[in-house]
Amino acid sequence: MFPKHSKIAFSAIIALSTWFVQPSLGQNKRDKQPSLDYSQYVNPFIGSAGHGHVFVGANVPFGAVQLGPVNVFEGWDWCSGYNYASNTILGFTHTHLSGTGIGDLNDILLLPITGKVPLTKGTKEDMGHGYGSYFSHENEISRPGYYSVLLDKYNIKAELTASERVGFHKYTFNSKEESHVLLDLADGVGWDKPMKTFIKKTGKNSIEGYRLSKGWAEDQRVYFAMEFSEPIVNISLYDSISVMKGSEGEGIRMKAVVDFNLNKEKTLLVKVGISPVSSENALANIKAEIQDWDFVKTTQKAKTKWNTELNKIQITADENTKNIFYTALYHTMFAPSIFNDVNGDYRGTDKIIYKKAGFTNYTTFSLWDTYRALHPLFTITQPDKINDIVKSFLAIYQQQGRLPVWHLMGNETNTMNGNHSIAVIVDAYFKGFRDYDVDLAYEAIKKTSMQTRAGMNYVQNLEYIPADVELESVGNALEYAIDDWCVAQMAKEMNKQDDYEYFSKRAKLYEQYFDSKTGFMRGKLKNGQWREPFNPLSSSHREDDYVEGNAWQYTWLVPQDPYGLMKLFGGDDKFTQKLDTLFTLEEGVVGDNASPDISGFIGQYAQGNEPNHHIPYLYAYAGQPWKTAKLIRDIADTFYTSKADGLCGNEDLGQMSAWYVLSSMGFYSVNPANGIYVLGSPLMNSATINHKNGISFKMTAVDYSKENKYIQKAEYEGKAYTKSYITHEMIVEGGELKLFMGSVPSPSWGVKKEDRPM
Repeated sequence: MFPKHSKIAFSAIIALSTWFVQPSLGQNKRDKQPSLDYSQYVNPFIGSAGHGHVFVGANVPFGAVQLGPVNVFEGWDWCSGYNYASNTILGFTHTHLSGTGIGDLNDILLLPITGKVPLTKGTKEDMGHGYGSYFSHENEISRPGYYSVLLDKYNIKAELTASERVGFHKYTFNSKEESHVLLDLADGVGWDKPMKTFIKKTGKNSIEGYRLSKGWAEDQRVYFAMEFSEPIVNISLYDSISVMKGSEGEGIRMKAVVDFNLNKEKTLLVKVGISPVSSENALANIKAEIQDWDFVKTTQKAKTKWNTELNKIQITADENTKNIFYTALYHTMFAPSIFNDVNGDYRGTDKIIYKKAGFTNYTTFSLWDTYRALHPLFTITQPDKINDIVKSFLAIYQQQGRLPVWHLMGNETNTMNGNHSIAVIVDAYFKGFRDYDVDLAYEAIKKTSMQTRAGMNYVQNLEYIPADVELESVGNALEYAIDDWCVAQMAKEMNKQDDYEYFSKRAKLYEQYFDSKTGFMRGKLKNGQWREPFNPLSSSHREDDYVEGNAWQYTWLVPQDPYGLMKLFGGDDKFTQKLDTLFTLEEGVVGDNASPDISGFIGQYAQGNEPNHHIPYLYAYAGQPWKTAKLIRDIADTFYTSKADGLCGNEDLGQMSAWYVLSSMGFYSVNPANGIYVLGSPLMNSATINHKNGISFKMTAVDYSKENKYIQKAEYEGKAYTKSYITHEMIVEGGELKLFMGSVPSPSWGVKKEDRPM
């Protein structure tokens, strides 16, 4: 399946399974560059306003704990719990989602308080009679691994940091009034609601408990242990506002008011460990990860972990581009998040506790979004995590009978379309990541492909999905075809010829939705007729033939077979004429219930929603790479900024940012599982991707400027390179790609058929 570089045989690609452990012969070794403080360029507030929905707070890369502030909930744009438009803080919670379009989590809320402690939340209009405080962004700091804010109402400075499984709080009290900490297990974000909660004082400085809830995650279980640096003077327990006697209690909406005597010591430290298994494991997580009370040291460790990751890509660019790039790279490492304890224990999808797992188990997989660019990016920047991600998928398969769709805290949410864990596994397999049961992996992708949900019963029979039988028939079918193409490639490599032929036919089913008269992918009724009336601009949120989009956007969702799509249009010219219109048609999306996810428009193209992300790169397949170049610059300059509303749509656990990280370096994964990256237009002077064994791949944009957006010619390792794409093997082998830039399109570079993406 993989394209070959002219000097490297296909067998060498398979050998890349150990490229990050030991260099292969012929690899270009480069001295490891010194670690630099790239965290200084990260602005965590980018994407926290508008529709970005990003998490703001303290965490470490891929950490289970994401500790940050919670605002008064004001609607969809508060899905993460925080939006920069707010000036309220209700407390600090230990789990968050970043960039999702559905709200959940925000578990285990703590709030330092002075004076009388209300048991109900304050409101946006009135913080005086409930708990919570107003704050000013002038007194708020957020940087990788650290967050602080001044709570105006209480005159308390709150500081936060974290390890993988432990949140670390520091509260500085500046009042003579009594000092308290409120622990609230009642509320999450969105439609999350508690089902059972428990709090118990376990020692003079410690508390433990759990929160079981029902929301987007149908059955979420979070256990916690909590240690304070000062002794607890008194603890008062409540179920909602009902007083409970004693120092432990179980109820639906448990709260605790914890009293301290801080007359001499004005600082209180709190360590909160969480676990999907037990409070005992949560306490063990604290003992293993944050053994002392040195807040500064823990903050520095978190910063070091972030810098280790950010140093994997070193760029030369102006300050603004560095801010956008490193914040984007930072945002790609919030998920998937760790979902087991330091001893390896985790709770499976079947709610069984699995002891001492021999791999890092992960959760929070927004696969409809992230299979497109985030997971291909991980194969470049996170090679040590790929096998564990696949093992996590396979464990989920064994526990629920199919691979994950959108997995959250040990729960299958069945959100969005397709079976895109398949694409992630196949991409990993062909890039040489095989430290898992390969036969089980194939069994899992095949069985998952043979489900009957959401129209797959028709696909199994090599039939189109009738639009009058299944909603979102076109959106579902086009996503299935991508995954089926992936299954076919793995079947072929594993000498399963019958499966290869069958899934290859399924991968071509996208053709049955193409109406040659209108030039759009359309819903077809069970009687064989097209659904009427038809308006290609129409989009009703999850109530029509598409998914968060319209016919203009979905007609191009064939990244596994662009040349087949061109053939349906009648050739390169008709294909590009239609594609040109996509980017110039200014009429708005229509629909009584149009999805707010459709955002970031250039014509009908919507950068704010993931099915569009590959479309600008399709020009390269038609021999017009200069059109791709111009669009990439226009999209990046318009929709990625260093402001709080610097994302035009939901971050979606890293996909929006992954598009920028790859595209700004000059390339993108159009097909998410074939190891090809189509060239576009770099947004910087150079980018160096560093690997663990000292191998690096460098992209240099010669004569880069805002005006010089078009590639004139290219060189790889000092030799002319005429192709409009690069391969994964080129990146992991190391070397330098030079792109010579100019202000006008080149009439020859990347134009010949043999130079177009394979």
